[in-house]
Amino acid sequence: MKRAAVTRRLIGLLLLAGGHPSAGFAQDALQPYQLVRSLQLIQDRIAAGDHAAMPMQAKLLEMADARLRAANAEDYRDPKNFRALLVYGMSGGNPVTVEAATSRATTDPQSLAIAKGVIDYLNGRPGEAIEALKPIDPMALPPDLGAFLALVKGSLLAGDQPAAALGLLDQARLLSPGTLVEEAALRRSVGIAVAQGDAARFALASTQYVERYLYSPYASQFADSFVSGVIALHMSISQDKLGDITSMMDPEREKVIYLRIARRAAIDGLNDLSAFASARAEQGRDGNTNQDDPRALLYASLSTVTSGTIEDVRAKLGKIDRSRLSEGDRALLDAAQAIAGEVVAPPATLPEEKPAPVAAEQTPAPEIATAQGADDSGLPPVEGAISEKPAATAASAGSAKAPDTAPAAATSADAATVMPVSAPSPAAGSETTDPTDAAMTRTRRQLDLIDQMLGAAPK
Repeated sequence: MKRAAVTRRLIGLLLLAGGHPSAGFAQDALQPYQLVRSLQLIQDRIAAGDHAAMPMQAKLLEMADARLRAANAEDYRDPKNFRALLVYGMSGGNPVTVEAATSRATTDPQSLAIAKGVIDYLNGRPGEAIEALKPIDPMALPPDLGAFLALVKGSLLAGDQPAAALGLLDQARLLSPGTLVEEAALRRSVGIAVAQGDAARFALASTQYVERYLYSPYASQFADSFVSGVIALHMSISQDKLGDITSMMDPEREKVIYLRIARRAAIDGLNDLSAFASARAEQGRDGNTNQDDPRALLYASLSTVTSGTIEDVRAKLGKIDRSRLSEGDRALLDAAQAIAGEVVAPPATLPEEKPAPVAAEQTPAPEIATAQGADDSGLPPVEGAISEKPAATAASAGSAKAPDTAPAAATSADAATVMPVSAPSPAAGSETTDPTDAAMTRTRRQLDLIDQMLGAAPK
């Protein structure tokens, strides 16, 4: 109730400041800690989805900054005001204001150490900030300060000590549930879990975020991390678990998430995941399908362009309305149509080999057989050598992995024995090209073309 009363009073003062020349009175009428607490309340409303409060947040930030700059040493003798300064700084406040206020404040050594760490953090000196904040336990501080400190320390340690960072982010959530601090901690936990390869933690943090903060203005950052995590952890996240998480979203957000997953999966050669996500995007919810969405049609076609009935795929691609696609998706459509056309193109006619002249007294050369046939480059085909990654990145990855769409290439070791051109057949005196080998070589080239075109398409 006390917080609500402060907020109501603040709203009245804001209205006064917005249309009256005595705006400075509105700032001076409240203590620094009252302004900062009110700012936190507004931010918590925004995190819960109240976007209409965002203009008020901007005004509050302006007022809090001015009030903290104007506060004198006597104001900062009150621990609540100095804590408010630190919270303001860790909320992304102006480092000049924090540094100037700290220079004239008289407070305890621990609070000054926190201030130093916050100033280093705001000025882009993470090493110095970690060193200053390292001995300070967020759980031993008042909850309003400890929550922000845990969030900042967790963010600073995310790269070098991800396990410790996740623990600190859990502390931030424990100290400040239902707030912008928890929203930020959950959002950052998702990204760290992906970097750690921790599928269970990724799924848990994603579930909690969708349950509580799906309508936060920062939810787009969560969506980026979520889609990247699904792609990176596709071997560890079941389709059922993915469906459980997205079922908590509204239908439109669920469709967009599945479209993004389908696109990324298709480009990365994850055909099973792309097909699943495309189907879920088309399926819709509550009887409202998305089968007329050109993106869903495109991504579903990308995942089946080398399987199934190619004529059906070409027909689907031909029905897609290009004008409703982004520039990047139009490039993908062009790639898919080119691939489909290449698959059904008739094979080039091979020139006939003229029989080599044979002297009357010469005996036929012995038949020479090899274990594997050679392609045009003179190198034998390599079983399963088609990269799962786009061609543009496969070389840098240092290894190659066969995609699910290359069953023909994987059987190259079973190809018929090939006779070299220089060795005439004992019976006919000229070489006859083995049709099986020609088909195998053609299939490998088609799959290479697919990798190259998808790898070059915009992501």
